[in-house]
Amino acid sequence: MNTNQPLLEVQNLSRHFVIRRSWNGRPLKTVRAVDNVSFSIQRGETLGLVGETGCGKSTVGRTIVGLYEPTAGIVMLDGVNIHSALHTSGNKDFRRRLQMIFQDPYSSLDPRMTVGDIVGEPLEIHQLATPGERRSRIEELLQQVGLDPEHSGRYPHEFSGGQRQRVGIARTLAAQPDFIVCDEPISALDVSIQAQIINLMQDLQEKIGLTYLFIAHDLSMVRHLSHRIAVMYLGSLVEVTDSASLFNDPQHPYTQALLSAIPLPDPVLEASRERIFMPGEVPSPINPPSGCRFHTRCKYSMPVCSEITPQLTGSVGRHETACHLVHPL
Repeated sequence: MNTNQPLLEVQNLSRHFVIRRSWNGRPLKTVRAVDNVSFSIQRGETLGLVGETGCGKSTVGRTIVGLYEPTAGIVMLDGVNIHSALHTSGNKDFRRRLQMIFQDPYSSLDPRMTVGDIVGEPLEIHQLATPGERRSRIEELLQQVGLDPEHSGRYPHEFSGGQRQRVGIARTLAAQPDFIVCDEPISALDVSIQAQIINLMQDLQEKIGLTYLFIAHDLSMVRHLSHRIAVMYLGSLVEVTDSASLFNDPQHPYTQALLSAIPLPDPVLEASRERIFMPGEVPSPINPPSGCRFHTRCKYSMPVCSEITPQLTGSVGRHETACHLVHPL
């Protein structure tokens, strides 16, 4: 295995949803949820994917793990096309390597199954433990995520939201994955519980060597967990860089506006800093603006912004920005 090769590579990924067709099946209205997105993630790394609600973050994650078929582009895991591999007869082991932690722990667990059965199901499906080893492995996984193994006979409704999310994480770990998509795993939890789940995920990454795509809209949490951050707007990436550079030197006007909306704990600094307001509403993904999709709300907009779509430009793997202001033609 080439250790310099990224574990995950996303190349020109697009995912469109047809919401209206003509009588003969011709698409009349299409939601361009994800358009020409490219990034890579190294083994053991966390890439945070942030943006406003509806920008396509979750669609990217669901397309990567195979819940959606890509409209265009490819996703590679260790150099193998994920979606081609998932359609082959021997796809079970490949699917095991890609797992997902869902946003809502209330709906992602089967209410008719005990916690022990939920966590043990991947062990049975992927034959990762013999019947004799299964119970001890379930107890080990529950203990690993901070739950009492003696509660394996309980049902999901007997646990709190944070505990249910821990059950979901234990179920994910049972499959022994290489890569995990975390689809806003803390947004449905209380603030006091969110930090506990984030710390748990960091500990697991250090102990097991997990690789995450962490999808969220809370930039402060993403900063705490992620090595690099990708900022998404209306289905496209506008900036990708390491966590420190994004917060210390944001280049894209959209990123600057997002960061200015984060409240500061110091009331003096909060009152003195300049807030960046974005006029108007987010355009519809059914009919996105031409050129740069942010130009309709950008105070620095130039004629070229509405004519030519900017590409992510900069040092690959360091600071890439899709903006004509930062990288003039």
